[in-house]
Amino acid sequence: MKPQRTRVALLVGGPSSEHEVSLSSGRVVHKHLDHDKYEVIPIVVGKKGEWPIEQKQLPDIADVALIIMHGEYGEDGTIQEILRDLDMPYTWSDVMASSLAMNKPLSYRAFRANGMDTPEAKIVNRHNFHAVDYDTFELPAIVKPADRGSSVGMSLVRRLKDIEDALHKALTYSKVAMVEKYIPGREFTCGVLDDGMGNIFPLPVTEIIPKTSNFFDYNAKYIVGASHEITPANLSEEERGRLQATAVMAHRAVGASGASRTDMIMGEDGKLYVLEVNTIPGMTETSLLPQGAIAHGITMTELLDRIIESALIRHKSLG
Repeated sequence: MKPQRTRVALLVGGPSSEHEVSLSSGRVVHKHLDHDKYEVIPIVVGKKGEWPIEQKQLPDIADVALIIMHGEYGEDGTIQEILRDLDMPYTWSDVMASSLAMNKPLSYRAFRANGMDTPEAKIVNRHNFHAVDYDTFELPAIVKPADRGSSVGMSLVRRLKDIEDALHKALTYSKVAMVEKYIPGREFTCGVLDDGMGNIFPLPVTEIIPKTSNFFDYNAKYIVGASHEITPANLSEEERGRLQATAVMAHRAVGASGASRTDMIMGEDGKLYVLEVNTIPGMTETSLLPQGAIAHGITMTELLDRIIESALIRHKSLG
């Protein structure tokens, strides 16, 4: 007799600017899950937040929720709060860690409080947008929404006259924008795995060299061939150790769990700047967490096993 399969609710979609990215990730995840081990129940949340089932039915049809939703609703603590209130085991980070990591001004504060460097940044709100003195901004600058992922709404601004358009763009995605000092240097990302019992280890570091833009924007992240990614990155032992240690520190600083991926820039000034912790990294063919896992000898199927196992262990420990 075959052992009973774990029922996995695969949550994708959602009312997010990254709805389509989520569906792409979801298709890849569905393909790589071990279907002998899991009974997979895909649940596509609509663009207006509508569910195909009543939320309260979820614990009756599944043992664990595998969240493959990016951006607002999926990665900011919203779906995590729904699942927590259902007493449902779910993957990745909890409500507090998710909302903290998604809020860039607050996460920057957490990184700095834990001894990490971040780029200097100024906050612009929709309501004070017209009162902003643009002469106070140091150019070039990165202008981005304060609480979105995947580089959505982000611009690199080199001329003062372009800041207003960049802020308009960022503020269509969020009520708050950040104008951040542009840091010239090498871009890196590093994933970490967390077993749900406090044991965290870093994966190999990836260097990202965008080919179609000056920085790792939305197209560079999701269009095959738009960036050159080197895993493991060509680094000295000391540099690699510093990047991996920082990824672990950033994961801990926001209280992440399961797995995460930290984006960093090694500045020409020699400093290492933390940009963000992705609490639900992309899981498509071009995504960086799977690339790091594969470079470490962990297949996509094994990576998903670890993430699900971590969720079940964490939920049990809280129970």
